[in-house]
Amino acid sequence: MKLTMLGTGNAMVTECYNTCFVLSDNGQDFMIDGGGGNTILHQLKEAGIDWRNIRDIFVTHKHVDHLMGIIWMVRMICQHMHQGQYDGEANIYGHEEVIELIEKISKMLLSKKHTKMLGKHLHLIAVKDGETRSIQGKKVTFFDIQSTKAKQFGFTMELNDGEKLTCCGDEPYRECEKQYAENSTWLLHEAFCLDGQADIFHPYEKQHSTVKDACEKAEQLGVKNLVLYHTEDNNIKNRKALYEAEGKQYFHGKLYIPDDLETLEI
Repeated sequence: MKLTMLGTGNAMVTECYNTCFVLSDNGQDFMIDGGGGNTILHQLKEAGIDWRNIRDIFVTHKHVDHLMGIIWMVRMICQHMHQGQYDGEANIYGHEEVIELIEKISKMLLSKKHTKMLGKHLHLIAVKDGETRSIQGKKVTFFDIQSTKAKQFGFTMELNDGEKLTCCGDEPYRECEKQYAENSTWLLHEAFCLDGQADIFHPYEKQHSTVKDACEKAEQLGVKNLVLYHTEDNNIKNRKALYEAEGKQYFHGKLYIPDDLETLEI
């Protein structure tokens, strides 16, 4: 399996794309979030991922920097289904509020000849806290991160040999996630900025964390591989080196601060 980061930035970035990624395994692509617009199509193209091969999508929450790229995916999938250029079915997962919003926006903005594919070949699937689905032949369990901003779900995926990959969404880890995040082989966690920049970027006011915070928590949870994303982009050129230098003081597993379009072997 490989993880391709289509975007690594927070909502307001201009030097990189908003955080979203694809998990690829055995010829199947599973996309998580879509960023804030049709740049999602460019990112997929640059990553060498055929959007037609994405049959499963999960949307963590309704914020525009995660949701609006999904509307473009809906348009592309439905349009090509209508034209007979997209074979088979596709699924979009999310909690009930997100699924209702995707359907509403799609029907407001897209043509009827395309949206008639919704529920027919493109399935909008509302999942509940703790619900497990089979995606890419693997068990994926969705969970409520108990956000105080907007309802948000993360997920954990069972890998081979008892390993697991867990995504905490784009807010700091909470104790309600322990059963999923603890002892994860791979943990995906947001890190808004360096600890020394907290007075500049005010991560706590936005329900976000610093690199130090995320690394300390991953260390306590017994995580083996930690991927940090959803960052500021004021010093994108040096972000990787700066974040690694701070993070390695608090986390002793393997630490990754990927750039947009970077791929990691899982």
